[in-house]
Amino acid sequence: MALFDRLKDQAKNLQQQAQGRGTAAGGQGHGGSRGGSRAQLVGVLKTQLGSLKTELKSGAYRDASMAMCALVAAADGQVDASEMQQMESLILGNEVLQNFPPEQLRQRFHKHVDQLTRNFPQGKAEALQEIAKAAKKPTEARAVIQTGIVIAGADGHFSQAEQAILREACATLGLQPTEFQL
Repeated sequence: MALFDRLKDQAKNLQQQAQGRGTAAGGQGHGGSRGGSRAQLVGVLKTQLGSLKTELKSGAYRDASMAMCALVAAADGQVDASEMQQMESLILGNEVLQNFPPEQLRQRFHKHVDQLTRNFPQGKAEALQEIAKAAKKPTEARAVIQTGIVIAGADGHFSQAEQAILREACATLGLQPTEFQL
């Protein structure tokens, strides 16, 4: 846990530095630097996840992460074929998720996306149940949220719907959304 706390402090420091530069450079304050700092946060979270790779090998983390990725993909209520392909590429290219066979990841991701596109409220409830299984291990619970943020921020756009889904997942896992700047 000490490693996670150190990495979290580094992320906060980088965030504060980015906000400070945004204020000094553009005079816009917190709101003006949000996009750049969000991208920086995504980068820091990727690094944090990479450093935890050896700890994140359980089936609960795998399943919860795929449910999280599906929720992020379907956050706006629909998932088209190109978005599915892009999400799959992000998942299979994720350093930590490479702990798992690609076919296992695809199967679980597609199962949740199918459920979400057929009946969003029911699919969302089932995905959140899957995510809740990671709550037993705080490192895995945080990693599920971090994975969701990394996937959501990979396209450079972090929508309100994606943020709302991530906040719900935080609540499901007993985590504070503010810990992840949500």
